Amino acid sequence: MSKVAHYLQEHLLGEVLTSPSVRRYFSTDGGVFALSPQIIVYPRNTSDVRKVARFTWQLAERGKLLPITARGKGSDQAGAAIGSGVMLVFPAHMNKLLELDTGKGIVRVHPGIVYQTLQNTLHTHGRFLPPYPSSIDFSTLGGAVANNASGEKTVKYGSTKNFVRELDVVLANGELIHTLRLTKRELSKKKGLTTFEGEIYRQLDGLITDNWDLIQTFKIDVSKNSTGYNLIDVKRKDGSFDLTPLFVGSQGTLGVVTQITLDTEAFNPNTSLMAAHFADLGGITSAINQIMPLKPSAIEMVDRHLLEFVHKHNPRQLKGLIEPPFPGFVLLIEFDDVNDRKQKRSVKRTRKILEGLSKEFSLARDEHEREMLWKIRHSAAAIIWHVEGRKKALPIIEDGVVPRDKFEDYINGIYKIFEEHRLETAVWGHAGDSNLHMQPFLDLASIGDRQKIFKIMDDYYNLVISLGGSTAGEHNDGRLRAPYLIKLYGAEKYDLLKKTKQIFDPYGTMNPGVKIDVKREDVAPLLRKEYSMEHLSDYMPRT
Repeated sequence: MSKVAHYLQEHLLGEVLTSPSVRRYFSTDGGVFALSPQIIVYPRNTSDVRKVARFTWQLAERGKLLPITARGKGSDQAGAAIGSGVMLVFPAHMNKLLELDTGKGIVRVHPGIVYQTLQNTLHTHGRFLPPYPSSIDFSTLGGAVANNASGEKTVKYGSTKNFVRELDVVLANGELIHTLRLTKRELSKKKGLTTFEGEIYRQLDGLITDNWDLIQTFKIDVSKNSTGYNLIDVKRKDGSFDLTPLFVGSQGTLGVVTQITLDTEAFNPNTSLMAAHFADLGGITSAINQIMPLKPSAIEMVDRHLLEFVHKHNPRQLKGLIEPPFPGFVLLIEFDDVNDRKQKRSVKRTRKILEGLSKEFSLARDEHEREMLWKIRHSAAAIIWHVEGRKKALPIIEDGVVPRDKFEDYINGIYKIFEEHRLETAVWGHAGDSNLHMQPFLDLASIGDRQKIFKIMDDYYNLVISLGGSTAGEHNDGRLRAPYLIKLYGAEKYDLLKKTKQIFDPYGTMNPGVKIDVKREDVAPLLRKEYSMEHLSDYMPRT
């Protein structure tokens, strides 16, 4: 164990490890990169996190960089949960439900609590947290906040940022701050502080005030966006100010979140689920546009290529649900209105829409029948676990979102890219949000495939940007998509993102190499030689 590790172990309540096997385990996350940390810390409380941050800050003041990376369960697919310095692993100890106010629908948690653990508790009180990702069974709330995660319910309820009320955050120098919306007078008091917190408020308020009109142009015409930093929602016209939106989606690059306070919604387990088959893109696009005003809680999609893939490799998985020849697309439409009459009315209207567009559709209100229909959408997980010789499905273009009126162009563009690169096609995702997923089969040990990865990424993300979309709807920038930020926003706005990072992290100790100042040549050497998600095998992830 190094001197630094010995020092930290002496001053922390939590454990400090440096063994090669542990460092190797934490050198990968759910993405395609590998980067080994020097030290693993399992903080027991916020004080431990503060001590680590203060120590690395003092080292940085002397010109020695020891970065900090916060980590949950390591399901991040863009490489944001790996780092070369100190790895703060939260699920071991900081995994508690701290407060639940069922009257107000507010919950306060540690960042290391597993999302499904919290969701199960909320369900017993008639509440739920809607923006849960597909990794709900094994990901943490801290990871969801770091990524501004979303999922199948986002089409109705919005992303994680819509539910985070307040945060406790450890800053780069070890100071602990509490974020919430401040009045103009409260902001003035914050700016008067002589601490690092005060300096942040002064500099950030100045940055936003001086660039107000430019910041308003950050908004992209998409249903969800987790790229860059959310500068738009920090300051309002009334002068109120809140750092919370900035930390949500910042992937630990501005500070380390140690407590999260969230709003929840009323949970209705009695939903109506419809499955509709479409021959072509025109039919499914028309259906989505007409159904969206009815406010469904989910509109999910799989294409024919995915169904054929599942049928080929596991023919009994969907037996009795859907049989070949498969339709071009299958749409899953769910309504969860608490008012039963309203829910039935929405189903009736949807049925009328589908009668003129769909080849075939069905309705399920019984819990077992709904679970069976959801198997069609969740069959996409078969892609993740399948192996074609040395080739595996790689999460390199597994995110992207475009304006809803560009949905057809988006899918056609995806099919063209797969055809040009001679890849097996399969597309699925959140059709109501125009946020789709796909994972091409490639061999990371092959030099040719390693070179092809970046060409595929360029083609795909250039397509998304050309359609007025965002390169990350729900999986964030990380290391994978960070190089595309400057093209997405342009040099002038990208410079604001860099200045924001500099305000919070002047020495570059907060998860460097993620989001900001990331170039292709920085990430290419980090590509794994073999892709694996073995550390998640207990959970059989869905996508």
